[in-house]
Amino acid sequence: MNRILPAILLAAAAVASAQPPSTTTPGPTPAPRPAARTQRPKLVLAIVIDQFRLDYFYRFRDQYTGGLAQLYNQGAFFTNAHYEHFPTVTAIGHSTVLTGATPSISGIVGNEWYDREIKKQVTSVSDDKVTLLGGSGPAASPKKLLVSTVADELKMSGGKSKAIGISMKDRSAILPVGRMADAAYWFDDESGHMVTSTYYMSELPAWVKSFNDSRVTEKWCGQPWTSITDSSAPPLFEIPAGAGKPCMKAIERSPFGNDLVEQFAEAAIANEKLGQNGGTDVLSVSFSANDRVGHDVGPDDPKVKDISIRTDRQLAKLFQFIDQKVGMRNVVVVLTADHGVAPLPELMQQRKMPGGRVPESAALKRVEDRLTELYGTGKWIVGKSGPAPYLNYELIENKKLDAGEVREQAAEVLRHTPYIYRVYTRDQLAAGRTLDDLIDRRVRNGYHAQRAADLFIVIEPYWLFEKGGTSHGTPYNYDSHVPVVLMGPGIKPGRYHHRAAVNDIAPTLATLLEVEVPSGATGRVLEEALR
Repeated sequence: MNRILPAILLAAAAVASAQPPSTTTPGPTPAPRPAARTQRPKLVLAIVIDQFRLDYFYRFRDQYTGGLAQLYNQGAFFTNAHYEHFPTVTAIGHSTVLTGATPSISGIVGNEWYDREIKKQVTSVSDDKVTLLGGSGPAASPKKLLVSTVADELKMSGGKSKAIGISMKDRSAILPVGRMADAAYWFDDESGHMVTSTYYMSELPAWVKSFNDSRVTEKWCGQPWTSITDSSAPPLFEIPAGAGKPCMKAIERSPFGNDLVEQFAEAAIANEKLGQNGGTDVLSVSFSANDRVGHDVGPDDPKVKDISIRTDRQLAKLFQFIDQKVGMRNVVVVLTADHGVAPLPELMQQRKMPGGRVPESAALKRVEDRLTELYGTGKWIVGKSGPAPYLNYELIENKKLDAGEVREQAAEVLRHTPYIYRVYTRDQLAAGRTLDDLIDRRVRNGYHAQRAADLFIVIEPYWLFEKGGTSHGTPYNYDSHVPVVLMGPGIKPGRYHHRAAVNDIAPTLATLLEVEVPSGATGRVLEEALR
């Protein structure tokens, strides 16, 4: 029987193949059914913790019980994500998160730079054509950002969408949400108010006025910052008494600054009905106090551990509020940092590691002295971006000098300065005359032809230009390595250990939201984390 059955099957196949082709006209092949459209999230919550190194997730993980713990356990966690630009500073980091662009494209080349067109120093968000609302002093806008954000693309897609940015710092509130945002709010330590500018509106909304009138900041004046894990320990920091500027500036350097941002975010969600406007809204929240603390004491100080744990609790409070108003099941959360930070050089020396200080002023004086020696007296440096100098082109022209030669002479004296690793001229970067290692690629990504300085200076690892405290800005991993976590509908939780970039966040969100990728985005879609 077992032998007969195969024979019957073979015979049947032969008969079938011998039959003439059918003369019946086949019907049309049914078109494949389109995939059901995924329900868009009601809210994108972009969280940036200013100066939050990736290793803070690991070092303090056993103390996290709130929002950071939730993101760690329920999110798509990219453990090897970096910034791929130089310098690694606040304005550039915040501009990267929702644009995906490097400074070479976005035009945000630093926290500040020298504008050759108007011949003065400017910040990444300074704008003389707008005025401040809610406080006094200079105002700000996103006019210097040359590319779109995810929030801009949502608005241009025709859907209903609100976009609001919140931070203690103006640049950190403004740059993530972009040029079409409905509002950006930041803290003014002169008035103790949350403020904005006439770029966004003609007057503050009633709810913001009410928030400011409550004088919420004054309750922290005269209060100690105590350890969240050891109530018997001495205070970590004392906020000055009295409701004046000393108190307000101290709040910026304590966890109370993050408390203010979180409370204001809740007020914005409730009053602007974020997540309830019929489309996908965008709320960017940047916690700046971590950076202020970190600059003062370095990443190994107990204050950094304490403020990190407090940030975990503050995020839990924010998530709980959003869950009540919108439902976290309707929210995509993205968390990252704008940069890392270097350890204190003095501590590194105790560890028998490299590290020290080359004061920025001393380095730039070497440039001034060398050019004076070669070409005569004059003000050779007219501006800077961090330690990167802008040379005096009028002086160079008046002395009938070749600008490229002057730049090269300035670079050469710095190359022979102890603990300076590499120096690039704008001529080198424009012509692509660089190596192709990690450092050079990141430096090239920081070069914008119209806004770049004349020299790009990379100090040796663990060395700083600052005279005290610590800082960031280098292309090294301790400044570039930050967390990237996504959580919410459409996101596949897990640990992803391969290389990623903060630039990948914007195209990933654009794909998830089914809108155009922001105009300057250079990253890839993190498709492995999409359901």
